[in-house]
Amino acid sequence: MIRRMSLLLAGALMGASAMSLVYGNPGSTANAAGNDTYRHLSIFGDVFERVRQQYVTPPEDASLVENAINGMLTSLDPHSSYLNPEAAQDMRVQTRGEFGGLGIEVTLENELVKVIAPMEDTPAARAGVLAGDYISQIDGEDVRGLTLSDAVDRMRGEVNSPIELTILREGAVEPIKITIVRDIIKVKAVRYRIEEDVGYLKINSFTERAADDLRNAIARIEEEAGEDTIKGYVLDLRLNPGGLLDQAVGVSDAFLDRGEIVSTRGRDPKDVTRFDSRSGDVTNGKPLIVLINGGSASASEIVAGALQDHRRATVLGTKSFGKGSVQTIIPLAENGALRLTTALYYTPSGKSIQGTGITPDIRVEQPLPEELLGRDVTRGESELRGHIQGADENDEGSGSSAYVPPDPEDDVQLARALDLIRGVTSDPAFPPSPDRAELQ
Repeated sequence: MIRRMSLLLAGALMGASAMSLVYGNPGSTANAAGNDTYRHLSIFGDVFERVRQQYVTPPEDASLVENAINGMLTSLDPHSSYLNPEAAQDMRVQTRGEFGGLGIEVTLENELVKVIAPMEDTPAARAGVLAGDYISQIDGEDVRGLTLSDAVDRMRGEVNSPIELTILREGAVEPIKITIVRDIIKVKAVRYRIEEDVGYLKINSFTERAADDLRNAIARIEEEAGEDTIKGYVLDLRLNPGGLLDQAVGVSDAFLDRGEIVSTRGRDPKDVTRFDSRSGDVTNGKPLIVLINGGSASASEIVAGALQDHRRATVLGTKSFGKGSVQTIIPLAENGALRLTTALYYTPSGKSIQGTGITPDIRVEQPLPEELLGRDVTRGESELRGHIQGADENDEGSGSSAYVPPDPEDDVQLARALDLIRGVTSDPAFPPSPDRAELQ
């Protein structure tokens, strides 16, 4: 399967967040170190010195320490880790949703970088880069042999710095050289379109712009189609790996008039934080369907769980990833940052999603294309080695297929959602509730 990466936003590892960016001490003070702790630290110091002095080739001290720290953290759970200064900066770029770059989405195909699409009103679009172009050289260096990540890193850079791309274009006799000046690229966390009489909202990741982008997208849909024309909305959270906790709260709040959205519970039983919605539903209570699958994790599950528990939306698709933990980013001055699991989150009904996931109200499987048949495309927190055991976790586990067809015409789950909003089909196994926005 072709790997895809966006120059707009590098994808987060599945289930790497919801993240809390409340910097500083995330909880109560740890117990004072005892004699056993100092003895174990002494053992570590002895081993470190032995490796430095006697290993067959001289190791780098910094690398030894970094790997030792990561070994300690990854033994806790799959989502705690040490971020060296470069990784910490990359994380800040991802969560902020803007960086110096070109504004194109790319993939790797036949050892060349293929342009999926240029982003509107970005340096790449203004320079004439087209969808379907192949980038063969970056600043005169052949891209063959580079990984997709390497190519993306080379195309990013300081704002106002130039870059030369050599492009192979169908119909062009000779390669085309284009010089582009990098600019600040602001990632749109939400993409939208109008499906005749239904508004479609796709949240790619919960960056700092997600909640605002969602409200703006809804306003544009109603402006372009007319508020009376739109019968309802589809909120697509499939393949969304999560992001910032406050943005999950903001997105949920957009559709809710009242009530709790999510609560987090830390190490101390008294360490409980509740996030509540404010008055005002931006859609005025119009029918809402949320699409999820095995690629919907963390912040996505917070939104789906809140809207499901409040019976504000019908959740359709397959079971979500099942990541119900919150990571706090603790800066370590110039030494990077610590990403540490500090709490578990719970839906308004008090359910822990950790290792279990969100079960859809209406289960609709998306058929796999022939090239993926027989491959394992399922995702789930419960399959990760060393994951935190969830309070409601059972043998069934979490996760499901994590596939969405690139062509909306082949999207069975979306088609079912549109039919339900339009009242074309009904589901006898899911009768309407007086508390739910009726799908009529």
